Parts: sequence; structure tokens; C-alpha cells
Amino acid sequence: NFEIGRYEVTWDDYMKCVDDGGCVLPTDDGFGKGTRPVTNVSWDAVTTEYIPWLNARTGLTYRLPSESEWEYVARAGSNTAYPWGGDAGGNYANCENTDCGDDFDDKTAPVGSFDANAFGVHDMMGNVAEWTQDKYDNDYNAAPITGLPYMGYDSVSSGRYVLRGGSWGAAATYVRSASRSPMFPIYPSNQFGFRLARTIN
Repeated sequence: NFEIGRYEVTWDDYMKCVDDGGCVLPTDDGFGKGTRPVTNVSWDAVTTEYIPWLNARTGLTYRLPSESEWEYVARAGSNTAYPWGGDAGGNYANCENTDCGDDFDDKTAPVGSFDANAFGVHDMMGNVAEWTQDKYDNDYNAAPITGLPYMGYDSVSSGRYVLRGGSWGAAATYVRSASRSPMFPIYPSNQFGFRLARTIN
């Protein structure tokens, strides 16, 4: 049993940590802050700065979702390439404009700019590629069947973690429910962000 954020963590959320001295200020690359998803945050920054700060302030135990949790929520009961159907369609998500037909050209969109999926969660596809807890494994053979993250270290993962959902700059094929990308945890990007999860009893 787990909870997951309805939205990606925004600049407004992240700036509370920055203002409190818990996080280093990322750059927004001129995209704007406010209710846009925070960008230029590495896996390391999320897991060693923001989440510890938030948990200390709230007394709760927030974390990144596991890759399987993320995909379960992204699919929202669907078995098609995209949660809304078999093709990218038009204006369902913020990705490469010629593919997705959205109104946000080459930058992030405020969270909730697109309809929620069947689980009531926004922006699982596109906007920013979202960090998960998992180390990258290219065939899932070593992945737990319990929903827990895969935390192995081998020649395939090479210490890389998994990003899911694609981003504002990604072609439609990278915002499919099944699409995944490996990235080293020290690297930030204006195409990377995150949302939070929490285990519940």
C-alpha cells in the first residue's frame, strides 16, 4: 500500500527547502518557477537534500516511488502504449510539440495543465522525466516482484537510476507507459524532476 503525489514536486514546494537552508537552489533555465515542476535536480539532490529535509519537517517518511509503483500509477488500469490509448494523440501531455500537439513549446508546463489519468494523477507522461528509487536493469530479471525497488549494482546498471515518463523535450515514444531511461544520480537536467511517494500501513 502506498500513496503517490497527484502532481510532480513544484518550484513552490522545493523553494521552501531552499529558503530553509536544506537544499541548494537549482536553476530554472528561464522556464519560470511557481507551479511548474522543479527541474535541474539530480537523484542525489532529491534523496540527500529534499526528502530528508521534508521528512524532518513533517515527521513522515516520503520517498521516491519504485519503478513498478510508478508504472502502476502511470498506466492507471490501462494496457495500451499510453494511458489514454494506443497513440500519442493531441494535447494529452507535454512532450515534443510536433508529436504531442501541446501548447508548451520547449519548456515545462505548470503541473495539472493536462487532464488527470483514471487514478486522478496528473503529468505522469511528459513534462519532466521523473526519478524513481530503482537502479537500472535492462530486462527486469532481477527486479523484485513485491513492488520494492531494484537496488542491485552490476555492469548493466553501472550505478545508474531509472527515469520514467519522458519530458517536455522527448519524442512521443519516450512518454509511453513502458518507456524508461537510465541516468547517473549526479546529473541534473531541465528535463528531470520527481514526485513523491509514501508507504502506508
